[in-house]
Amino acid sequence: MSHDYLIKALSADGFVNICAIDSTKMVEEARRIHNASPTAAAALGRCLTAAAMMGSDLKGARSSVTLRIKGGGPIGTIICSCGEDGCPRGTVTDFSVDPPRKPSGKLDVGAAVGTDGYLEVIRDVGMREPYAGRVPLVSGEIAEDLTSYYFQSEQSPGVCGLGVLTQNGKVTCAGGYLIRLLPGTPDEVIDELEKCAPLFVPATELLSGGATPEDIISILLPGFDMKILEESRKPVEYRCTCSRDRVTKALVSLGKAELLKFAKECEAEPAEINCEFCDKRYVFQAPEIRELAENASRP
Repeated sequence: MSHDYLIKALSADGFVNICAIDSTKMVEEARRIHNASPTAAAALGRCLTAAAMMGSDLKGARSSVTLRIKGGGPIGTIICSCGEDGCPRGTVTDFSVDPPRKPSGKLDVGAAVGTDGYLEVIRDVGMREPYAGRVPLVSGEIAEDLTSYYFQSEQSPGVCGLGVLTQNGKVTCAGGYLIRLLPGTPDEVIDELEKCAPLFVPATELLSGGATPEDIISILLPGFDMKILEESRKPVEYRCTCSRDRVTKALVSLGKAELLKFAKECEAEPAEINCEFCDKRYVFQAPEIRELAENASRP
């Protein structure tokens, strides 16, 4: 199987842009790490795929975008974060959730996520405060909710498609596309895009049939003169940014008093801290925690 990647294109008139992605291996890796049920893998995979496409628009090594979805459903909260490299990480509250499938046989992501809540997008571009936009959930299926977010929060109408297929508990296909209209798009361009609506089938339907992200762009927007953007192709993979140094800094931020209390609790047995994004374990002994307490900047 080839490596996952995303690619972007812009119409010749500059009003329509699209990002298409094959995220199959990335989503399967996330499923494996978290031992997720098929529905939980689909929910997380859709969000990871969206985060990868949104992250590809970022500029700067320290910039990031985070999607937080909380719909009141049994899966709990979904959190996915991605930097400008397009390689996201993510987690959900309960990876065991797996409601009955829809009558069509498709996974019922909406039932797992729920609709009594919100989709929040947080962009950190290195300014003093990150930008955050929040919209009510429309369906809990994530793609429709992201389409609603762009329209309501960023006044950028468009179409988002996200999909994950599973078989025998494993992810066999995952991908998506994000079509957006730039501000000031003429009505005739919008009308032309609406004519393409019958072609907006699930990305997994196209990918499982052998289509590439480049093919998806051609198939979805046949009436537009789309130009692949140079150097827009990016490999994507599931990538956690945790490290022992980051965990140590988080512990130090607790302050001296809390760390000394924590050290006492760890005298009988070392502390084990698990990363929620990759399940990597970091073990700290009581003497090490006491040393961190002495170096803490606040009481």
